[in-house]
Amino acid sequence: MKLYHATSSPNSRRVRILLAEKGLTPTLIPVDLGKGEQHGDAYRAINPRRVVPVLVLDDGMVIGEVPVIGRYLDDIHPSPSLFGTTPVQQAVISMWDRRIEQEGFASVMEAIRNKAPGLKSRAIAGPHDYGQIPALVERSTQRVKNLFADMNARLAEAPYAAGESFSVADITLLVTVDFAAKAIDLPIPEELSALRRWYDAVSMRASAAA
Repeated sequence: MKLYHATSSPNSRRVRILLAEKGLTPTLIPVDLGKGEQHGDAYRAINPRRVVPVLVLDDGMVIGEVPVIGRYLDDIHPSPSLFGTTPVQQAVISMWDRRIEQEGFASVMEAIRNKAPGLKSRAIAGPHDYGQIPALVERSTQRVKNLFADMNARLAEAPYAAGESFSVADITLLVTVDFAAKAIDLPIPEELSALRRWYDAVSMRASAAA
């Protein structure tokens, strides 16, 4: 397998952490987003959506979208499972992962893409150009703050985002927290002790450096 990724891409990092948790080592092929390599003909032939990451299988099949890549990798390498092994576990993990991605990860992305001068006509990643809407920045930032508070309450009840064990939901939350701190200068507030306890623990996992 080959993983086309970018070291600066939070979405790419989500997949790299999952790979590290499973001990998988596909060939990593960097895509230079700063130079616009994702818009070049060579990469567009692989992924017309012009985003990273994508997983290319040995037979040439291309799989895009982070949750789909993760689900595929978990299916073909089920141990350790990061998506759950029973229907209930799978449902709960997917529920929390979706909430974190929609309310947190996507909101950080929306905030920075509608703010960064270099993304003036690229407010949404993908094959089409969209202008920035500066008014979205404040709302998106507030959504991230709300997610942090919600997850603090959740993590006061459970050791991990989706319950008793580390899962893909924790990967999404870890990357969201780091993304928010770096991209929109929004670290975990000191008073959110449960979220901070969780963050300190999962940041120590070897995969977190992926």
